[in-house]
Amino acid sequence: MPGIGVLLNPKSRHNLRDPGAADRFSRHVGDSGIVRAARSIDELYRIADEFRRIDIDVLAIGGGDGTAHVTLGGFLDVYGDKALPQIALLRAGTMNTVASSVGVRRDSPDGLLKRLVSDYRCELRRRVRSGPAALPGVERNLMRVTADAGKPFYGFLFGAGVIHGFLAEYYRTDPPTPLAAATTLARGVSSALTGGELIRRMTTPLHGSVELEGDERWPERDYLAVAAGTIAHIGLGFQPFHRHAASPAAFHALGIYASVSRFVRELPRIYRGLPMRSGRAYEAVTSRMIVRSAAGPLRFMIDGDLHETGSELVVSAGPVVRMVLPGPPHTGRGVTPDRSSLALMTSDS
Repeated sequence: MPGIGVLLNPKSRHNLRDPGAADRFSRHVGDSGIVRAARSIDELYRIADEFRRIDIDVLAIGGGDGTAHVTLGGFLDVYGDKALPQIALLRAGTMNTVASSVGVRRDSPDGLLKRLVSDYRCELRRRVRSGPAALPGVERNLMRVTADAGKPFYGFLFGAGVIHGFLAEYYRTDPPTPLAAATTLARGVSSALTGGELIRRMTTPLHGSVELEGDERWPERDYLAVAAGTIAHIGLGFQPFHRHAASPAAFHALGIYASVSRFVRELPRIYRGLPMRSGRAYEAVTSRMIVRSAAGPLRFMIDGDLHETGSELVVSAGPVVRMVLPGPPHTGRGVTPDRSSLALMTSDS
């Protein structure tokens, strides 16, 4: 029986505080699957190869957004043309924005895994009677971000400019917590109103241009942020990507050129999932976006992880993944980012 393959990032902040997670998860899964821990990228690839050979039905990721985007990239490399298994996000990191945005209920990793195992066993019994069917879930496109002609990154959220600046400032807090995230935002808004140093540090503009499919171009200028998403939320309940599901194999792209003070006044609308008012931003639903920096390196974020490249990168629509929702889905709007679990080769301290 293929079953559930659970992959843990033992270096995530959550799992460092819970060294018994792997043994406990193994007991939860029982004979319905296997549990593996990836302490390095090489181990991730070996586990992906094992899971591909035994043809698991569900890949349960025991980490947060950062672990998920690294894991999905590694599995896509190993699986090649073979479709990925269904994905279950166990909220075992300190940033779980993706899980919240797609409707994964607020529960502990143990609680979610127990619900997943129960749902899976019920599904196996149902299959005997009426044939194969997927577990309850949602489908979302990944975005493929290619920079410096290297291996692509995969994720659901991309952002440069103030998005990178906010996270860089937030990650300076120790420990990074939901309260620290809200406090960082409040400090930034206060600094914007007084013209303080913090807001200047957080909002270094991206001076560059954007090229979209169909010969659409956003001009070279200062952008407060260039961002894209295949989910609605970006954290702290804000929903800038209200058109994320407007077209298949595409994403919602934004080029925000409003001044800092005007952008701050747009935050209530963004929180409610409404478009910004005219004269604040360009937007498009597209399957391809080339971002070019005309002044220095291009610093960007993917699912909470921070990166830097040269002067150009390409964001394109990636493969569709199906994400399982164990138990009744979460329908609340609160989405609070903590710190990403970052890459599997590092701790998330």
